[in-house]
Amino acid sequence: MKSPLSIFLIGISALISLTGFIYLEIFSFSVHANESTGYLMTQQHDSPDNRLKQAYTRFGLNLFTAMTKDKIAENILISPPSVAIALSLLYNGASGQTQQEMSQVLALQGMTLTQINQANQRFQKSLDRSDQGVNIHSANSLWVRQGVALRHSFLRNNRNYYQAEVTNLNFNNPQAVGIINRWVSQQTQRKITEIIDKISPNDILFLINAIYFKGVWQSPFNADLTESDTFYLSNGKTEKHLFMIKQGDFLYQETTYFQAVSLPYGDTDWRFDLFLPKENSNLKNIIIQLNETNWNQWLKRFKKKEGFLKVPRFQSEFVTDLTPTLKALGMKTAFIANKANFSQMTSDQVVVDSIRHKTFIEVNEEGTEAAAVTSIGVRVTSALPSADPFKMIANRPFFYTIRQAKTGTILFIGIMANP
Repeated sequence: MKSPLSIFLIGISALISLTGFIYLEIFSFSVHANESTGYLMTQQHDSPDNRLKQAYTRFGLNLFTAMTKDKIAENILISPPSVAIALSLLYNGASGQTQQEMSQVLALQGMTLTQINQANQRFQKSLDRSDQGVNIHSANSLWVRQGVALRHSFLRNNRNYYQAEVTNLNFNNPQAVGIINRWVSQQTQRKITEIIDKISPNDILFLINAIYFKGVWQSPFNADLTESDTFYLSNGKTEKHLFMIKQGDFLYQETTYFQAVSLPYGDTDWRFDLFLPKENSNLKNIIIQLNETNWNQWLKRFKKKEGFLKVPRFQSEFVTDLTPTLKALGMKTAFIANKANFSQMTSDQVVVDSIRHKTFIEVNEEGTEAAAVTSIGVRVTSALPSADPFKMIANRPFFYTIRQAKTGTILFIGIMANP
């Protein structure tokens, strides 16, 4: 009989502004072992760095469209890089068909493990900045049960490429949960204060990824202009909400199906993109078109244009188990006992059990704030042209992204069905 063991991977992402904010909170995989313009502007499109960024865009869009297939009327928010980095940490322990399926889902086919790790290392470094109205920080950590030995190469890769702090912790200590949660709180500027509530006897590892983003609008909304107005829900009902108002020049586009505006954070290339269905269309008509090719075309169509913008102040929370979505995308054997292969992590057979993702967002006159947490556990088992100024009133469900224009990186993507 092999002793029980469990591993948790946790990813955290945070987006923050002065007063508006988004938090993306929990993502949890439970894994157990068996006793038996904003377009991609870079020139070297085939470099590992560009391939990784393009892969994460493709993965994020695939994940988002799969999740929203039957949930158009719900508020949804995910952080594709947080999910992808957490899965990349797990990927370092995978082999065989399990690794192949993960590579396919993450759109990383053709890249070696070293290329993936090195590109992820540079990607995370590129996110770290604190200037011009935007503050971004990323961090990783591994919390290992005392007495448990994981493969040296698995730990080395996570240390060297992901700068993960590795701590051997007495999981039987009642304070262990608090110690891990305090690290999470520190990395997210106290926006996420808890990621785990208990440690089971089978748990051997918690692996945490954290991304924190704080940004203010380049041109804040005037709070004195904010007014109450009607928001039209997809079920035909209406609700009153506070709407922010701004007039001026915007990056804007319009098609048969939607209007879209792109708002910059500070003096940077980070942007908040809002896609509003036309009154004769709906979110479903837009999202079914949301693939990598169309997305890149849409980003290239943003042009400066004078107009009037009215956007609701909003906040929402979202929680989901991503296991069915990742299975539907092709990551299957990682969840099947006796078939999952994580032999590069441990000599015990381990299998992914569940994935939980929890998010929170708030957007207001001064900006946006957000955070995300991803947790994986392992345990033993048995545009239309117009010369006139535009008018865009986001008083019905829309979808939005927070994105880096230069690289096309989508840090967050979500649906606002009811503010």
